[in-house]
Amino acid sequence: MGRHYLFFATLSYSYTILRPLQKEIWRRGDEVKWFLEETCPNMLLPGEQLAETIEEVMEYNPEAVFAPGNYVYDFFPGVKVAVFHGYPIRKRIEKKDDHFTIRGWFDIYCTQGESSTPYFTELSEEKGYFKIYETGWCEMDAFFDPLLPPEPRREVPTVLYSTTFTKGITSAWKLLPTIDSLATQYPWKWIITFHPKLDDAQLIEQYERMAARHDNVEFSKVNKSLEIFRCSDVMLCDSSSIMVEYMMLDKPVVTFCNTHPGPHLIDVLKEEEVGPAIERALLRPESLMSEIRKYTSFHEAHRDGKNSARVLDAVDDFVQHYQGRMKRKPLNLVRKLKLRWKLKYFKI
Repeated sequence: MGRHYLFFATLSYSYTILRPLQKEIWRRGDEVKWFLEETCPNMLLPGEQLAETIEEVMEYNPEAVFAPGNYVYDFFPGVKVAVFHGYPIRKRIEKKDDHFTIRGWFDIYCTQGESSTPYFTELSEEKGYFKIYETGWCEMDAFFDPLLPPEPRREVPTVLYSTTFTKGITSAWKLLPTIDSLATQYPWKWIITFHPKLDDAQLIEQYERMAARHDNVEFSKVNKSLEIFRCSDVMLCDSSSIMVEYMMLDKPVVTFCNTHPGPHLIDVLKEEEVGPAIERALLRPESLMSEIRKYTSFHEAHRDGKNSARVLDAVDDFVQHYQGRMKRKPLNLVRKLKLRWKLKYFKI
């Protein structure tokens, strides 16, 4: 009988992150089930298994639980593994970056490269109750799959607009009239998609209406990551970490009022500069592309399509050498009680 694993999915981005890991689990002859929080829509495909209740999870008794989000239920069986939902977007690691917040839920953090491993290693040595394994990000296995077919053919240049959900940083409201105007001025196709946490109903309605006015504008409520990235030539963004994923495909990014601009980006501060910046990005100047390659290498160290295999190997190593021998995690009593209250689950 194969090993049991569990995916803990809180938002729709979990699917593209965890499916390469699922593929490796299946390749090894093991089994995995998905547990979906109410915030995560059910987008499971045929053959993917759902654990519908807490009781089913407990009976399933997974060896490890993998979470792309910031938390996981402490009472679930198995090693708790953080696999992240993006990259830290600052070159200089800063403690205020939420990517590095330690909340006391996880046994293992699977880091991605130079932008994350050194600081997490320091935190592990300081706190002593979790281990760090540099595995690379499992979502990237799909990006660097040698069997990936050629990109879909595009008749005209295509711009993908994706924005962060963070208030005060998101460009969504400011750039709405700009994109509306550019869709008329330039012979480009537009694909617009938002972060799943951007839940401003009025804003979404405005973009849907704008897209309906143009034959060359498509609005997608669900960001399908690689699938949608491969249908475009350049990304327009602000300060979302999704731009790092996009640049992994060796594609340029134009940003509007980026909080940490650098030579890997074409950053503009005024709406009227967006169109010319996209024109420049479409030319793929070598100086820009060289900086993009350096920047993405800083974030993702592994491009062999075996990140998911390293994640599973990390679990095996932890179980063999560290499980039960680490310092105890913080009690986190209030947080744990809040989660149990939300689920109405009070069994010990």
